[in-house]
Amino acid sequence: MALAAALGAVALFYWNGVTARGDHSLKIYCAAALKQPVEVIAERYRQEFGIEVRLQYGNTGSMLSALRVAKKGDLFISADDAGLADARNFDAIREVVPLVRQRPVIGVRAGNPKSIRSLADLARADVRLALADPQAAAISRTVRAALGPSWSAIAEKAAVTKPTVNEIAADLSLGAVDAAIIWDSTVAQFKGLEAVEVADLSSHGENASVAVVTACLQPAAALRFARYLSAPERGGVIFAKHGFKPTGGDEWAQKPELILFSGGVNRPAVEKLLRQFADREGITVTTVFNGCGILCATMKTMDDASNPKFPDAYYACDLCFVPPVAEHFPEAVLLTETDIGIVVKKDNPRRVRTLADLAQPGLRVGLCNAEQATLGYMTRGILKSSGLLDSVRKNVVVEVPTADFLINQMRAGGLDAAIVYRVNALLQAEHLEFLPIQHAGAKAVQPFAVRHDSPNRYLAGRLLDFLKANRGEFEQAGFLWRGSDAPVKSKDIEIPEWLKAN
Repeated sequence: MALAAALGAVALFYWNGVTARGDHSLKIYCAAALKQPVEVIAERYRQEFGIEVRLQYGNTGSMLSALRVAKKGDLFISADDAGLADARNFDAIREVVPLVRQRPVIGVRAGNPKSIRSLADLARADVRLALADPQAAAISRTVRAALGPSWSAIAEKAAVTKPTVNEIAADLSLGAVDAAIIWDSTVAQFKGLEAVEVADLSSHGENASVAVVTACLQPAAALRFARYLSAPERGGVIFAKHGFKPTGGDEWAQKPELILFSGGVNRPAVEKLLRQFADREGITVTTVFNGCGILCATMKTMDDASNPKFPDAYYACDLCFVPPVAEHFPEAVLLTETDIGIVVKKDNPRRVRTLADLAQPGLRVGLCNAEQATLGYMTRGILKSSGLLDSVRKNVVVEVPTADFLINQMRAGGLDAAIVYRVNALLQAEHLEFLPIQHAGAKAVQPFAVRHDSPNRYLAGRLLDFLKANRGEFEQAGFLWRGSDAPVKSKDIEIPEWLKAN
């Protein structure tokens, strides 16, 4: 803890000086295991954009401790998933961008002069073993978790223990020890080393990732560099040259454009959130709101996803409009649901109570178009399965792509009743009354899906995380929350019988 406090004090002193000079550089806590490639990437970023990247190194645990003490900085680069989990538990980070995948191996000198082939060989009297700090270094924490009770015997055998994986790899390279448990990526960064793959270790891979620090005052700048680190044609190339296995990030763009197709029902809840997300990421979010029938038809006319205007993400009004584009959006995350019902003028002058009442003579009824809108498609199915389609259609005076048009016409006096979502009616609760429909299908569930081959799929995934983190905005708009539900495979979505016959 004394070391952590000292590191934190250094961070405070150093970075306070930077702030006082009005320097707009990025300040990063970086696990030592990623030091070599990150330094190269940071220098290239400085040359390309003129932004200084100030790096502080240590093992993952000490970097997290320094971050917590200093409560300053922009990014935290962790060598393992456990480091990120700890950071989340301390509320020290926000967005996470995966960088590389690493596996533990036994590092030996080239030619393996001690003929080390297994973990058991590390216990031999003639083998000098080095380990990184078991309490703070990501490599040793990973191996300790992987080996369970077997870890104690290995830890006791260590002749050398140092704070970081790079330090024990350096000792191995110099011949000061005979073996060290290190990352596979570390082997390539030091001369004269080779890796011994051990099944008990190599099956326990970890992601090294970069995360935005909660205290970051310039998230757009921090996220821009995080995207640069992970981009296959930028940071990914450098990581690969240094022996790492990149996880694959989004295509590089200084200011990406994320394209979202969204059903109109979602607009009241997400419009403000989309602006906030775009500002935080420093990107452009282009949103097309329309009926899901129109959105799906638009995607079909684009032929394939190579069209630059094909959406990166699709936020449908109901699950029934995911199967038509399932080849592009293989998984859907359920976010919200809302009832379908009848909206009438306040005090309900025509005494409409049920679907059957929509057939009363002279009533002016508005519906959504069944070919253009999810609501229209579901409304037709509800009326048809209730035996009321023909009788109600005689009173339909308007069919529109989205329910907000119906609400506007109700307010203008052009309609006596309309079938809408509850969230549509809530916007005009002072003037309109919402009547739930007694039918098993009178609710819609809104799924969010990321295109599997989108060049911005990680960015779209962060948008989904951002929406899920703002549950209150959806509930305030009148939605019921479903964001804790497990994702569903699009190919497994079953259309209910009452809609199949629609």
